Amino acid sequence: MTVTGPAPARSPVATAPGEVLLAARHLVQEFPVRDRSGLRSAVVHAVSDVSFEVRAGETLGIVGETGSGKSTLARALFQAPRPKSGEVLLAGQDLVRLRGKALLGARRHLQMVFQDPFGSLDPRWRVSDLVEEPLACYRVGSKGERRRRVAEVLELVGLDPGVFGGRKPRQLSGGQAQRVAIARALALEPALVVCDEAVSSLDVLVQAQVLNLFEDLRERLGLSYLFIAHDLSLVKQVSDRVAVLYLGRLCEVGPAAAVYGRPAHPYTEGLLASIPPPDPDAGRSRTVVGVQGEPPSPIDPPSGCRFRTRCPRAEARCAAEPPELAAVDGDPDHQVACHFPLPAVPPPSTPVPSGP
Repeated sequence: MTVTGPAPARSPVATAPGEVLLAARHLVQEFPVRDRSGLRSAVVHAVSDVSFEVRAGETLGIVGETGSGKSTLARALFQAPRPKSGEVLLAGQDLVRLRGKALLGARRHLQMVFQDPFGSLDPRWRVSDLVEEPLACYRVGSKGERRRRVAEVLELVGLDPGVFGGRKPRQLSGGQAQRVAIARALALEPALVVCDEAVSSLDVLVQAQVLNLFEDLRERLGLSYLFIAHDLSLVKQVSDRVAVLYLGRLCEVGPAAAVYGRPAHPYTEGLLASIPPPDPDAGRSRTVVGVQGEPPSPIDPPSGCRFRTRCPRAEARCAAEPPELAAVDGDPDHQVACHFPLPAVPPPSTPVPSGP
C-alpha cells in the first residue's frame, strides 16, 4: 500500500542518511523491590550496560524473549523513567543530562507507537483531538494551523479526515486505531519513531498494511525506526539491522542479513530455530536446537555471561567473565558478545554440471 497526501517537512534534528541519529552508551536501568515494610530488599537488573546506535533513515530491530528488557530499554531512551546511568545521545545531545523545558523540547523528536492502540488512545476523545493533542501540548501554531496539520497527517496514514476525524476509538477497527496512533506520533515531525510491538495485536492482513505504511513513511519523511517485536520473521522483514537482547544485555547486533544468515551467538541461533521453516521438508545446514529451559530471574542474574545457564557451549570462563561485544570475522558492523561464538556455516555446495 502506498500512502497519499502531502509529505510534512523532515525533522530539524534529522542527519544525513547513514549518520548516527541516536546513540545509547552503557545504559543501565534497575528497579528496587521492596518488602512489606517498604524497605528495599532486592534489585531488578532490567537493562545492564547496553550500547547501540540508530542511524538516520534506518530501522533497527530489537528482539528477545519476554522479560529481556526491550520495552524498558525503549522507555529509558525517553527518560521515562530516567536510566540509572549511561548516556542517550540524540544528534549529539545527551538527554540524560537535560531537565525541564530542555528535555521536553528534545522529546518532541522522539515518538512512540505502542502495542495496543486502544489502550494508548483516550476513548472519550475524537480522532481529530487525539492527533492534535501533541501539537497543543507543544503550543504549535494556531488552532486553525493545528487542524490543518491534523488533516495532513491523517491523510498521510491513509485516513480521510472528513470521515474519521469525528469518530472515537471504539468506532475504529484495530488497523484504523493503529493508524491514528501513528498519525499522532507523526504530528510533531519526529526524527525517530519507537515501535513497541506496534503490530502484534493486529491480524496478519492488517499487519502487512501497517508495515507497508511504516516503510512508505520512512521513505517519504526520512524517518528512523526502533522496531521492537517478538516475531523474528517480521523483524527480518522490516529491519536494516538487528540487535538481540537477553536478560538486559546485548548478545548480538549487526545487519539483518548477517544476523539471520550467519548467527554468531548461541542464543540468536536458538531464537532463529524457533521460526517455522517455509518448507518443512527442507533440511537445515546444521542441526539446531531451540533455546532450552526458562530464563533466570533478573533479580539474581547469573554471573559472567547471563546466557550461560542455558547455553550448550558454556565453559568455566563464561561464569567468571562477562563477554564484551566484538567484531565477527573482522566485520565491525556485525558484533557478538560471546567467548565461544558459533563457527561460520559453510554455504551449500553447488553441483558441478556434467559435460556433454
